[in-house]
Parts: sequence; structure tokens; C-alpha cells
Amino acid sequence: MRSHGEDGRRDGSSGRPAPGEYAAYAAEDMAAVEGEDVCEALRRQQQRTVELFTRFGDLGGDIRYAEGKWSVKQVLGHLADDERIFAYRALCIARGDSRELPGFDENLYMSGARFEHLSMEALLEDYVAVRSASWTLFRGLDSEALRRRGVVNGYSATPRGLGFHIAGHELHHHRVLAERYLPIAESQLWLPNG
Repeated sequence: MRSHGEDGRRDGSSGRPAPGEYAAYAAEDMAAVEGEDVCEALRRQQQRTVELFTRFGDLGGDIRYAEGKWSVKQVLGHLADDERIFAYRALCIARGDSRELPGFDENLYMSGARFEHLSMEALLEDYVAVRSASWTLFRGLDSEALRRRGVVNGYSATPRGLGFHIAGHELHHHRVLAERYLPIAESQLWLPNG
């Protein structure tokens, strides 16, 4: 196992996952993730995500860009749900669980959630707690565990591939928020441009 520095981080980089370590549908989003290390990518994006959702606040939390689309609060809740699931999958594979891990229906999960009834502050607190747990999980995995293979929802995956998937999925939602939600919020008097 790799040694840990004073801050508890693994020494070295996880490296970027190769095709076959994640779902093919995630490749474009994962290509937008900066760097070579899953822990650094997750840490770097946490601050950006908190800043982005803080801009909306509770006033903008209910914005939807179209009928039937998720609200800003629902997007944030979805990010935490999705990360929990992908981190669990990474844990299972890293620990040598050879069972195929099932998929999930994000819309079914959304229908059972109550994100719109929570404050933005509570949703951000939840997101930060989930991210902290994910970060410590990936930090503690050695090179062998990060590259161990398993099957998730019919595709081959590794823990590092799943970690980069978390980061890429989050960046996908950053783009959607910037392109579709922020213009609506900026048209309101309470949110300045930029």
C-alpha cells in the first residue's frame, strides 16, 4: 500500500482511467476533468460546486429552465445521490466484491426525494459531507485497489474510473447550470452577472 503524507493523502497520483474502466457514455464528461488524480479532481471541484450553488441561494433554488426539468435544488441533491452510489460501487470493487453491481433510475430516486423542501444551505452541507467521504475513500486506496476491476450495470469499471465518473458527471451539471439555469437567475434582480 502507498504511504500517506502528513495530511493523510496518498503519495502519488491515481492516474487517469483508460477506456474500459468506466461506462462509455461518460467518456465525454470525464475528458473535461482536469488532472491525473481522482482525489485532486474531487477536491478541486468541491469548491467550484459550492460557489456555483451558493450563487443561486434559496431564492434561485426553485428555478427550472423548462417544465418537467429538475430545479436547481434537485440538481444539487442528485449530485449527492449519484456520488453516494458511485462511491459505494468503488468501495465494493476496491474491496474485491465480485458481484455485478446494479444500475439505478435517477428519476425514480428523484421522485422519492424531497430536495425542494430543504434549504440550499442544508443541501450544500449534505453535498460537502458526501464529497468528504468520497475523498477519504479514494485517498485510502492503493494502486492495486484503484485498478481492480468489477462489473457495474453491465459495464467493466475500476474504482478510479468511478471516481473520475463522479467528477465528470458533476462537470456535466456545471455546464447545464451555466447554460440553462444561470441566465434565468441573472435575469432576476437578485443575482448579478458573473
